[in-house]
Amino acid sequence: MATRSEGLDIAVDGEQIAGTFLAPGTKMPGVLFVHGWGGSQQSDLVRAKGVSGLGCVCLTFDLRGHERTRTQRQTVSRDENFRDVLAAYDRLAAHPSIDPSAIAVVGSSYGGYLSAILTTLRPVKWLALHVPALYRDSQWHTPKRQLDRDDIAMYRRSVVAPADNRALAACAEFEGDVLIVESEHDDYIPHQTIMNYRAAFVKAHSLTHRILDGADHALTGELSQRAYNSILLNWTTEMVIGARVGSTIHAELSRPSAVSGAGGGS
Repeated sequence: MATRSEGLDIAVDGEQIAGTFLAPGTKMPGVLFVHGWGGSQQSDLVRAKGVSGLGCVCLTFDLRGHERTRTQRQTVSRDENFRDVLAAYDRLAAHPSIDPSAIAVVGSSYGGYLSAILTTLRPVKWLALHVPALYRDSQWHTPKRQLDRDDIAMYRRSVVAPADNRALAACAEFEGDVLIVESEHDDYIPHQTIMNYRAAFVKAHSLTHRILDGADHALTGELSQRAYNSILLNWTTEMVIGARVGSTIHAELSRPSAVSGAGGGS
C-alpha cells in the first residue's frame, strides 16, 4: 500500500521549520478466505482475525452446499461454487476501505482450486494455496458429489501440465506472489498434485512452498493448526508490510521446508 506524504511548516520561536507528515494510504489490503469442500468459514475465522490485525479487511464466507445451504450438498456444482467465489470477491472489492490493487486470496483444498481459477477473472496480488485440490476440466457443471472419486484420486497422482488443466493454466499466467502449503500425511492431495501446482507458477513474482511435517489434510490437532496459522500469518505479514513500505520482494523460489505439525486422519 502506498504511503501518503504531506509537507508542512512548523512554527517555533516566531519562525517556520519544514516538516513532512508520513501516513499510510487511505486504503487497506483485502483478504478473501475460501474454505474447502465439507468445511465452512468457521475454519478461517481465527486466521482472518490474525490477518486483520495487520490492517487488512478480511472476508470469510460459506460456499453453497455448506452450513445454512447444506441441503444443496448433493446438487451443487463447481460452476456454482466458483460463482460463489466471484460474488464474495466482488463484495470484498466493493468495501470502501479496500485498495483494489492489493487483494489476497487464501484458498484451502477445493477452495484453493477455485481460488487459482479466480485469478483469471479478477485481479489478485497475493495467492495462498493450502493443500490445493485438482480436478479434470470435464463435468464442470456436474454436481460435485457425482464426480468419480477413484478417477479424481488417480488424476491427482498424475503429472498434469498447465495446458491440460484450467486451474494450472491460471497458475501459469499468475504474476503475483504465491504461498503453497503442503501436508506431509495428506490422504487426499498427494505430493504430485502439489508439484503440479508448483511447476505451473512460471511467472510468479515469488513462490514459497512449505511442508507441514506430520500434518494431515484437515490439519487435525492443535499443533498442525498453529503451524499453518503461523506460516500464513508470517507470509501475509511479509507481503503486506512489503507493499506498504514500497520495498521490492525479490522473486525467489523457496526450497520446500518442513514445519512441525501433528498427524492424524481426516
